[in-house]
Amino acid sequence: MLAKKTSKNQLTLPKEIVKSFPDTDYFDVTVKDKKIILMPVMITPASVTLEEIRDKMERLGVTEGDVTEALTWARKKTRR
Repeated sequence: MLAKKTSKNQLTLPKEIVKSFPDTDYFDVTVKDKKIILMPVMITPASVTLEEIRDKMERLGVTEGDVTEALTWARKKTRR
C-alpha cells in the first residue's frame, strides 16, 4: 500500500491499515534502518489514581524492589 506525504509533511494512513487499529488515535513514531515504524499508543487519563497504579503493578507482579532497581539502572551514568 502507498501513503503520500502532503505539502505539510503529513501522511494519510490507508483505510485498510486504520481498520486494524479501531481504538487507536495515537502512534509512537520511530525510524530504524531507514524505515518508519508506527506503534499504537494507549494514552492513560490523568485521572488515574496512585492506588490504581499500585493495583496494576501488583497484578503485573512488579515489586517495590523492581522499581528501585529500574530507577538505579536508569540513573546510571554511561561510561565511555
